[in-house]
Amino acid sequence: MAATLAILVVLYFCLFSRLDAIGLVGPDEPRYAWVARAMQESGDWVTPRLYGQPWLEKPPLYYWGAATAFALFGESEVSARLPSAVAALLAALALAWTARRHYGVAAAFAVLLIFPSSIGVLGFARGASTDMVFSSALALAMIAAAEIVLRPAPGQPAARWAQALLGIGLGAAVLAKGPAGVILAGGSVLLWALLTGQWRRAMRPLHPHVLVWFALTALPWYVLCAQRNPEFVRVFLLAHNLQRYLTPVFRHEQPWWFFGPVLLLGLLPWAVLLVGVAREAWQSWREWKPSASAFFLCWAVFPLLFFSASQSKLPGYILPAVAPLTLVMAASTSRALAHDPAAARWLLAGVGGTLLVLTLTAGTWLGRLPPESGLTEAGALLPGLGLAAGAGVTSLLLAFVRSGWSALVVVALSVASLVEVSNRVVLPRLDPYLSARATAQMVADDAPLRASLQAYRLHRAWHYGLNFYLGRELPPWSAAQPGPAWVMTSREGLEEIRRGRETFVLPARSPRAILVRVE
Repeated sequence: MAATLAILVVLYFCLFSRLDAIGLVGPDEPRYAWVARAMQESGDWVTPRLYGQPWLEKPPLYYWGAATAFALFGESEVSARLPSAVAALLAALALAWTARRHYGVAAAFAVLLIFPSSIGVLGFARGASTDMVFSSALALAMIAAAEIVLRPAPGQPAARWAQALLGIGLGAAVLAKGPAGVILAGGSVLLWALLTGQWRRAMRPLHPHVLVWFALTALPWYVLCAQRNPEFVRVFLLAHNLQRYLTPVFRHEQPWWFFGPVLLLGLLPWAVLLVGVAREAWQSWREWKPSASAFFLCWAVFPLLFFSASQSKLPGYILPAVAPLTLVMAASTSRALAHDPAAARWLLAGVGGTLLVLTLTAGTWLGRLPPESGLTEAGALLPGLGLAAGAGVTSLLLAFVRSGWSALVVVALSVASLVEVSNRVVLPRLDPYLSARATAQMVADDAPLRASLQAYRLHRAWHYGLNFYLGRELPPWSAAQPGPAWVMTSREGLEEIRRGRETFVLPARSPRAILVRVE
């Protein structure tokens, strides 16, 4: 009973609690939410549209989920982010099922604590974007692929449902982000075949049943969208897939090693458990090589290799590697707790130590917070930092004195508690500096102002955010435009406007966007 309660607490607070603690942030969240809202309002579930025009950068799976949430629960940040949270929950449950099937109940319990409380997962699960939806669909597909390629003989009864799940999961991944789903799944299986020499088994996912389910899931939208939008192949497949991967045209350039540190950060506070995986593989390589863990590790390694070779790199690209790594980490840790308590104690003490290190080095990132938010003042974040430090010390003591499992639970619950502290204390104070929500609320009730507002030199994240919250695309203002105007601008933009026009600046709720009356 206590174990079930701990899992429910971690899943709820890490994935679902207060999804509206902060408004939509960045350029992507408000754009994706706009497209989903337009889809729900127009009834056109085929062509994604941004500001009335086809927007073919991404397939529609996230939009379908968010549009459905808007229809059921109304327009809000919760509805916009709900598809990602639900996708993360489905991935967690699927990983737990796989862990129980291959490693036992203890590993399933561990993965339900580790996966949702990893920084990368809880971050993307609480965002209105395609990354978690894609990663979760790929996880379902790879779990089915494991059932197909690892079973001893092709005639087992489980094969049919696994083939259906693989086809549907791959189709959903392609509907979430495009051909990368097939590339990552196929490349992971081929990497496993290269490692083990099991080439015949690696061909099993190409069974006609898999292909039929994949085609039924993915092809209808692609065919319909291409028929209705002649530019679909050029914009979606060539520009936003092939060109994005092969060239730096979208200006997301990073060094080749970029995803290594990003992946380790995404696995915090659990990243040290990778030492146990490496130690286990090193000590018993011959037994480990043909195991399920080798397949799952290939599933993690191939996305790292594939996206490291890309000319365009964003942190979300490596999210598909987090699920299999948490799976093998949970398996390795549960085995160590059962058969090598000394090693398990040191691993879990390392997790506790990670929390302590993060707390002690908090000054490096606290100094980057906006001073106006009050979060840099002494004592503002003391409850959260105290909680993290206390959890680190407690898990260290439990790992050595009592039980490694207790240490595991304490760390997971502490992360869930820190998420709630952040939702109640940190994010509301940062909201005016990171989201356009508060700024939009300032003008939302004034209908004439809302209808005539223009934008000048706004950062695109704020421009997109204001567009979403005000329900209209703010047109650009020009200095050559005669007559008075209401303009939302930045500090830099305000200085430029003042050089040639008289202005009256209204008190704003955010220093990132300034409301100006231009005469």
